[in-house]
Amino acid sequence: MHKQIVKEPVTIDSREVADMMGKRHDHLLYDIRRYAEILDSQDLGSHQFFIPSHYLNAQNKEQPNYLLTRKGCDMVANKMTGEKGVLFTAAYVTKFEAMEEKIKNPFAGASKELQAILMLDIRTKEMEDRVEHLENRITIDYGQQRTLKKAGNKRVLEIVGGKKSAAYKDSSLRTQVYSALWNEFTEFFEINSYNNTFIKDYDRALQYVPLWNPPNNLMRQIEQANGQMLF
Repeated sequence: MHKQIVKEPVTIDSREVADMMGKRHDHLLYDIRRYAEILDSQDLGSHQFFIPSHYLNAQNKEQPNYLLTRKGCDMVANKMTGEKGVLFTAAYVTKFEAMEEKIKNPFAGASKELQAILMLDIRTKEMEDRVEHLENRITIDYGQQRTLKKAGNKRVLEIVGGKKSAAYKDSSLRTQVYSALWNEFTEFFEINSYNNTFIKDYDRALQYVPLWNPPNNLMRQIEQANGQMLF
């Protein structure tokens, strides 16, 4: 199963936004809270614009702040006019472009040699992941299938009491035991046939079969057939 990657939104700290605007942070927080209330009252999802957060001040006390998305900065900028509005817009747009470029190319600014090394590391890791995925999907070969089948035959013979037992000679009962073994086996290993056992599970499969026991009702039928029913 592929893991779903959830991308964190690119944001700017409200303290930095306040500096860009030349505005007191507490005043900006007041404005943002008003914007958020209006957005939420209309089910417009203020979190898409302003994400509540906190930071530790110089006294190591927790203080509130917001993380502004590009949409949040757009909203704040729309309330500004004149030169300040132009300068703020230029500042935050440039900031977002730099952050987005950093996400696209995390090695920007590094030397070409270092970028090549880092990219090689990433590709090597991707290749290792693909190889591991393939290994996890490869099934056992014909020889391993035969070994597993022999282990199953041996276990069934042990359970029914050997080839000379009445339970073994009852072909219907014998078939039920084989079916029970391999049905439970395939369910346990989440496959459709023991022939399709994954290599990664092969050792466990060889441990599973000799320890398998039939359901109680089937075991009672075997005991009855062999005249060994315990009371």
